[in-house]
Amino acid sequence: MSSYRIASIPGDGIGVDVQAEARKVLDRAAKRFGFTLEWTEFDWSCERYAETGRMMPEDGIEQLSGFDQILLGAVGFPGVPDHVSLWGLLIPVRRAFSQYVNLRPVRLLPGTTSVLKDRTADELEMVIVRENSEGEYSELGGRQNRGLPGEFALQESVFTRVGVERIIRYAFELAQTRTGRVVSATKSNGIIHTMPFWDEIFAEVAADFPTVHSEQCHIDALAARMVQQPERIDVVVASNLFGDILSDLAAAVTGGLGMAPSGNINPEREHPSMFEAVHGSAPDIAGKGIANPVAQILAGTMMLEHLGEAEAARAVYAAVEQVLAMGEVATPDLGGKATTAELGDAIADSVEA
Repeated sequence: MSSYRIASIPGDGIGVDVQAEARKVLDRAAKRFGFTLEWTEFDWSCERYAETGRMMPEDGIEQLSGFDQILLGAVGFPGVPDHVSLWGLLIPVRRAFSQYVNLRPVRLLPGTTSVLKDRTADELEMVIVRENSEGEYSELGGRQNRGLPGEFALQESVFTRVGVERIIRYAFELAQTRTGRVVSATKSNGIIHTMPFWDEIFAEVAADFPTVHSEQCHIDALAARMVQQPERIDVVVASNLFGDILSDLAAAVTGGLGMAPSGNINPEREHPSMFEAVHGSAPDIAGKGIANPVAQILAGTMMLEHLGEAEAARAVYAAVEQVLAMGEVATPDLGGKATTAELGDAIADSVEA
C-alpha cells in the first residue's frame, strides 16, 4: 500500500473550514483506492503572525521539505497587510521549492451558472499556465522620499530566459494533451523590454511544436475575448501578474472563485508541490459553516493526480460533478441551504458509492 506524507496548512478564515472537508473527501478516496495520506497540520497563518511576528517559523521551508505534497487552505486576515501574508508564506514556499508553474484549470461545473448568458460547459473550459517564480512579482525596487512631495516608488520586473522558456514550453506540452491551442498573454506594444523578450521566446518555443496552434494576444484584448469568445481559448500562458489577473477572470466567468482550484507545481518533482483553492480567506463568513468547499476539494484532485493516483483523482472529480448536478446539497453561494460539512459529506459519500 502506497503512503504519502502531506503537509496541511489550513491558514486563515474559511481556509480552515474548507480544508477539513477536502481532507475528509481525500481520505475516503485513499481508502477506496488502497493508499494512505499521512497528514501533518501546521498552524501557519495570520493569527500566528499576530502572535509571533512571523507567518511561519524560520525553519519552515526545512520542515516542509520532507513532505510529498502540501495542501494549503487560504491566508489573509484583517489587520495583517496582504503583502505580509503573501511574502511571509506563499511566495517563499513557491520559490524555495521551484514551484514555477501555477496551474489553474477552470471549467463550468454541473449545477453552476456563468455570468455569461447561455454559455455551455464546452465553451467554458480552459487552463491558465502562469509563471510563478519571477516576472512582475519581484522584491527589487523600493520607495524614496517617504512623506515628501517628491516621494516615489520603483518596482522592477525580472524575466530570465530560463524562467520564460520553461513556462512556455510547459504550456505547449500541456496543449498537446488537450486541443492543441496555446495563446500567449503579452503587452509588448506598451511594455518595451520584458514583453518583447517574452514574445521572442514564445516564438522560439512555438517552432518546436509545429502541430500546436499558437498565437500572441495583448492581455487587454485577451481579457475581452475571455468574456466575449471564451470558446476560442484553451491553454493560456502568461507572466506572473498577467496570469494572476486572467485566472481570476476565468474563474469568475466559469461559476466563481469558489469553484476554482490551483496548483503550484514543481514539474521535475524534485520538491513538493503545493495545491490550494483560488479563493481567499473570506473572514466575513469564516466559521459560519456556509463556505463552499468545492475549490479546495478540486485542489485535492490535482494533488492526487500529481502523486500518481489518477484513478482516485478522477473519482473525486466525478463525485463533485455528480453532487453538483443533482443539486440537492448546495451551499448558499450555489443557491442552496447546505452547510460546508454537509456538502463535503455528500461528496465524500459519492466517492465511496
